[in-house]
Amino acid sequence: MSDTSKTATLTIDGETYDLPIYSPTAGPDVIDIRKLYGSAGVFTYDPGFTSTAACDSTITFIDGGKGELLHRGYPIDQLASKSHYLEVCYLLLYGELPSAKELEHFETTITNHTMIHEQMHNFFRGFRRDAHPMATMVGVVGAMSAFYHDSTDISDERQREIASHRLIAKMPTIAAMAYKYSIGQPFVYPRNDLDYAANFLHMCFAVPAEEYVVNPIMARAMDRIFTLHADHEQNASTSTVRLASSSGANPFACIAAGIACLWGPAHGGANQACLEMLKEIGTPDRIPEYIARAKDKDDPFRLMGFGHRVYKNFDPRATVMKQSADEILDMLGVEDNPVLATAKELERAALADPYFAEKKLFPNVDFYSGIILEAMGFPTSMFTPIFALSRTVGWISQWKEQLADPQMKIGRPRQLYQGPTERDYVDIEKR
Repeated sequence: MSDTSKTATLTIDGETYDLPIYSPTAGPDVIDIRKLYGSAGVFTYDPGFTSTAACDSTITFIDGGKGELLHRGYPIDQLASKSHYLEVCYLLLYGELPSAKELEHFETTITNHTMIHEQMHNFFRGFRRDAHPMATMVGVVGAMSAFYHDSTDISDERQREIASHRLIAKMPTIAAMAYKYSIGQPFVYPRNDLDYAANFLHMCFAVPAEEYVVNPIMARAMDRIFTLHADHEQNASTSTVRLASSSGANPFACIAAGIACLWGPAHGGANQACLEMLKEIGTPDRIPEYIARAKDKDDPFRLMGFGHRVYKNFDPRATVMKQSADEILDMLGVEDNPVLATAKELERAALADPYFAEKKLFPNVDFYSGIILEAMGFPTSMFTPIFALSRTVGWISQWKEQLADPQMKIGRPRQLYQGPTERDYVDIEKR
């Protein structure tokens, strides 16, 4: 954190307190309130922490007003169109784009870690067949600490490195196994001759009875989904990982906590909600009715997959995702799939309507990713697990950064207490 001569003056009951102001490389200035309680005896109040910087970070920067997302300074649209997921993983983990030799070594390391311990198969069989894949992933990822004892010591830099590689490598295998288990098919082992995205698709859709060849357009679209969801600054699940990490929890427990938080429909379930909305609309001829409902402020219906809480202009990830969606729909066609036909017409109708343009309600990354995953044949229950596997590298990068931060303290938010003050216990016969 850089020094600055700027200060903010706070006056309470006639007493003044000078608070340091720090200027980041990008984004708004930050007022340092760490000593406020000790000197003035007051807390700040910020439900949801929407105006609070809880950490220093050099990984990801978002400017919602400009529609900008940078990973280590690189714009997301450049990374998604010119790079690929494992190269972006390297960038997030180590801060710089790799050389050809560094990338080859990293890809080989990840590929050689994709299998999971054979005894972990028993965990899947302990779940009900109709268990949600996210429930399975929370349990299995948390259980990794029971199998990989040699990478749970967070004070050992080498163990932290091994745990990072294992989580990135094994998450697609775990997600694919959760999917296979939910549909009653045998598990498919990873293949070292396939790239990261193609290997995941193979594990999801291959069966032992016949050969399955991964379509390269599908694999590229899958890789873009991974890339565009790799990290997104201090969101709810990332903050959960950091909070769990602040207690000294092992990396597998921290990532399991992140998965549990991501499961919430307000966070990781947006693309699933989008597909459910499209199925509710049903057919393209009903779109005008739902467009009208979306404009009616007295109608609870909202267009899912349009607009974004952070991005007040456009979602920079959506432009690249739209390209993949168009490629997939052109390849598969939409005539026989009412959901995809409805999605394509809804996109056209909303973009042509001045109401949505004025309110900057553009299709976001969840709208297009949901369309792609539906076209690939994934059920909506798998959308959030795929999000979790994509975001794992972001969680790990934030976890590693926090552990190296000399200012790290165990997370301990304060509260504005509104309950009863002290009162005496009353014996039950006198109540």
